[in-house]
Amino acid sequence: MGSWETAFAEIKRGSDEILIEEELIERLKTGKPLKIKAGFDPTAPDLHLGHTVLINKLRTFQQLGHEVIFLIGDFTGLIGDPTGKNVTRKPLTKEQVLENAKTYQEQVFKILDPKKTTIRFNSEWMDELGAAGMIKLAASQTVARMLERDDFKKRYANGQAIAIHEFLYPLVQGWDSVALEADVELGGTDQRFNLLMGRELQKSQGQAQQTVLMMPLLEGLDGVQKMSKSLNNYIGITDAPNEMFGKIMSISDELMWRYFDLLSFRPLDEISKLKSSVEQGANPRDVKIDLAKEIIARFYCHDKAEDAHKDFVQRFQKNAIPEDMPELELALPEDGLAIANILKDASLVGSTSDAIRMIKQNAVKIDGEKVQDTRLIVNTKGSAVYQVGKRKFARITLV
Repeated sequence: MGSWETAFAEIKRGSDEILIEEELIERLKTGKPLKIKAGFDPTAPDLHLGHTVLINKLRTFQQLGHEVIFLIGDFTGLIGDPTGKNVTRKPLTKEQVLENAKTYQEQVFKILDPKKTTIRFNSEWMDELGAAGMIKLAASQTVARMLERDDFKKRYANGQAIAIHEFLYPLVQGWDSVALEADVELGGTDQRFNLLMGRELQKSQGQAQQTVLMMPLLEGLDGVQKMSKSLNNYIGITDAPNEMFGKIMSISDELMWRYFDLLSFRPLDEISKLKSSVEQGANPRDVKIDLAKEIIARFYCHDKAEDAHKDFVQRFQKNAIPEDMPELELALPEDGLAIANILKDASLVGSTSDAIRMIKQNAVKIDGEKVQDTRLIVNTKGSAVYQVGKRKFARITLV
């Protein structure tokens, strides 16, 4: 496994916070394999790159010789994680959870080593706990303790509903750690309360308390909100290679470094060299191409990544899209933006009527694709290159 210092440096890479660092160091010094747990509620059928931030860290632990437990929250998925929600989250049906869990199992092994991964379902011990056990578990915490959670506190102060079953979620997540006797639990920064609950419940059961490792939340294509399918700002790990390449190339140059830190498997010194090269005048687009190819090769293969790169170059060269162009951000309302208004607001046309006329003349393109619908409503956040005629271009980010 190498020295504990080397192992700790790899584990800490990209993390936001480790509670408690000294405890983790002491465990690493023993040289014994640790039980590493990360839970995923199968609330959607496919994983996206935001999910892989945690899975990548599980991979690091695997490579260091530790026991990785990929926990599928088929029981917690029925409750619905209230984290970060300002309204009660609608629980999924048992059938939805199981169907989504099936695809999770298939997709996770694009990153993790199946021979070194244990997949567990928290219904294993929660079904066994039963109603009496759940009441006993609920009795271990107070309503005041639950209202210490930031999202619950805000909802209560604003007079917004909090369903009783939502209080059960952190308790069940914490009980998972007891059932698995976890040494380390991974989660996003928005999971702090739930992760610390695991420590509390382990202590109450006479177990050694787990170390909590929190990873940052990955921003989506808009560079503002966390990557989410519901916000449509995501890159799915099952997206077609060409689509994945185009999405990665659409992120801002600043966001690119965040993606390198959280998604790339390159050594940190190599990423530092890439940053230095850009600061000294290298084109950030070329660095972004390297990132796109690395990620596509991970989920497909090297050849697919090269083909996606060639397709991207051909499309953009064919349409003579320049490297430098005006860039602007537009707020995207819930009901979307009309293409004519986007072109007008970007000063690509003088008026909405001009925009409609140019569309009818087949002179309007989005990322090289002709727009033929004069009433097109754009409702997807993210960046794209808008073109009117042969010479007017703008990179517009809808946020």
